Amino acid sequence: MANGAGAKQVPLFERFAPADVRALIEAYPLAWVCGGSDDAIEASLLPLIGVYDEADELVELIGHLARSNPLYARLSGDPRASILFKGPDAYVSPEHAGRRDWGPTWNYAQVRIGAEIRFDEALTDHSLQVLTDAVESGRAAPWTASELGERYTGMKSRIIGFRARVTSLSAKFKLGQDETPETLHAILGALPDDAMTAWMRRFNPGR
Repeated sequence: MANGAGAKQVPLFERFAPADVRALIEAYPLAWVCGGSDDAIEASLLPLIGVYDEADELVELIGHLARSNPLYARLSGDPRASILFKGPDAYVSPEHAGRRDWGPTWNYAQVRIGAEIRFDEALTDHSLQVLTDAVESGRAAPWTASELGERYTGMKSRIIGFRARVTSLSAKFKLGQDETPETLHAILGALPDDAMTAWMRRFNPGR
């Protein structure tokens, strides 16, 4: 992507690697999928699974939605969509920084994707399978769709799978990269949010 880690003239919070995007999508797969424009926008929260190339760049997202969802009709007429992923976020107080002369802030991570969505009835089974595999992974007894028996066919008839081909990608990871080492360490030690501190450490290696 154009906004890669180490690229020149890229704002501090917009420096990231393809692996950072992949990690965020895998950890926070529920995204806003938006279609249309002006006063005709439709939007839904949908879980999505990423597909990546040999360089770990995101190339498409796989998902499904109900045929009765207004977003289905909107994107069937115009496949252009904006997809918004939000990762961890946390309010950071001067108390966490251990400084009264420090202004409070909000740390967060986000990825915005431009995409073209194509619905495909033949993809529905696959879209359900990859999502189930991802969210059930690691469980002692992972659930499978076959356990629904005959109900599966009826439920599947009411949804449709899709591929979202990525046409653009931007991201912002505001995770303490602009703090002094002393302030960063104070926040990491005081902030009661394990997910946020893990991402802050990811973006501040060796500090």
